[in-house]
Amino acid sequence: MRTAIVIPARYASTRLPGKPLLRKTGKYLIQHVYERALEAKCASQVIVATDDRRIAEAVGRFGGQVMMTRADHQSGTDRVAEVAKALDVDAIINLQGDEPLFDPAGLDLLAKLLQDYPDDDVATLAAPIRSMEMYASPNCVKVVCDDRGRALYFSRSPIPMVRDGLPDFAADPPLFLLHMGVYAYRKASVLKLARTQPHPLELVEKLEQLRVLGFCGSIRVGVVKEAHAGVDTPADYEKFVEDYRAKTSGR
Repeated sequence: MRTAIVIPARYASTRLPGKPLLRKTGKYLIQHVYERALEAKCASQVIVATDDRRIAEAVGRFGGQVMMTRADHQSGTDRVAEVAKALDVDAIINLQGDEPLFDPAGLDLLAKLLQDYPDDDVATLAAPIRSMEMYASPNCVKVVCDDRGRALYFSRSPIPMVRDGLPDFAADPPLFLLHMGVYAYRKASVLKLARTQPHPLELVEKLEQLRVLGFCGSIRVGVVKEAHAGVDTPADYEKFVEDYRAKTSGR
């Protein structure tokens, strides 16, 4: 499949304004994500999609490809869909601009899932939940799948809910899965999604992927060993900087 990786990036962020342009490591945060994406074997293009001229100029400075989009998009998926319209590709991988530690092998897995399962509209990733804290947190999105590896539901609530006793996080295959917010769409699927009104379940949970399930679409879920931490808060970024400096200094 002809595949492009699109990285939506915006300047405004409630918890960490100007996040893509943070550069305590000597590189913009968006540059770290872009370089990770370049390591994937599946894509012929990596593109940053933004409505902010400052981000576009920064991407240009490190030699990345960027496309300016409208400023009125309600979600990153809408921004990705605008870019998808202009691309001659079969599939689009939506990689968030705050994932500097994302494993490129996961991006290749997403592309492979779409290729191997042509009846599915979307592919995404999940990782085993290993702690009660993660299982209970509404900030950690959970997914349950059928026996074919398709998503049944996504929720901020603990699912599946254990009625008696405690969840077995050591089960193999894993039953309790953390959803990772990265997607591969067929081009037609992402364009259709952007044209579709939000589903009531999506509005309640504040989870855009429920628009796909709510309107009878299918989402293939690939399970990887572990999730990589994104950068959502100042503390997350400081931890990333500290780890990056330790790694690059050889300590």
